[in-house]
Amino acid sequence: MKILITQQQIEARIKQLGETISQDYCNSSLTVVGVLSGCLMVMADLLRTIEVPLNTAFVSASSYQGTRTTPGELSINDSLLPQLCGRDILLLDDIFDTGHTMQKLSDHLLRHDPASIRTAVLLWKPARNQTQAQPDYFGFQIPDEFVVGYGLDYNERFRELPFIAVPEPSDLHDAEQG
Repeated sequence: MKILITQQQIEARIKQLGETISQDYCNSSLTVVGVLSGCLMVMADLLRTIEVPLNTAFVSASSYQGTRTTPGELSINDSLLPQLCGRDILLLDDIFDTGHTMQKLSDHLLRHDPASIRTAVLLWKPARNQTQAQPDYFGFQIPDEFVVGYGLDYNERFRELPFIAVPEPSDLHDAEQG
């Protein structure tokens, strides 16, 4: 695999994001809503750097299943959401690719009558954006390449890597074999 972003770069950028978010939400009722399951790594690390009182919640949304490397139909499960009415929401995901997932989730969360919704992602692929949406906070802009690690997977493999990498075809083949 070709390492695109090192563990040290991720740690430093997450700390910067936490400082910025803390300043922006210093007088808010913040709820960080993580998009399962890719958000888990970035959410755990980011929450430790945010210095304002907050709640956490999760929503399940996926357009990549199994061995897909391109998005398909989005499915949303919000059964894990608490009361969001009047709260400031920070919708957190691992990657902003085409923008469709973040746009649809933001629209979906508006039904809960929050005070505000902002978005945060670790990775942003501006070249692939197909919507008017852009992340309010992002860790890194990356090229239009399929990436794994730090929560991002291929066929449920590679999430545990502490860095972001571009897998080689042989890595993907091995992941398909189990």
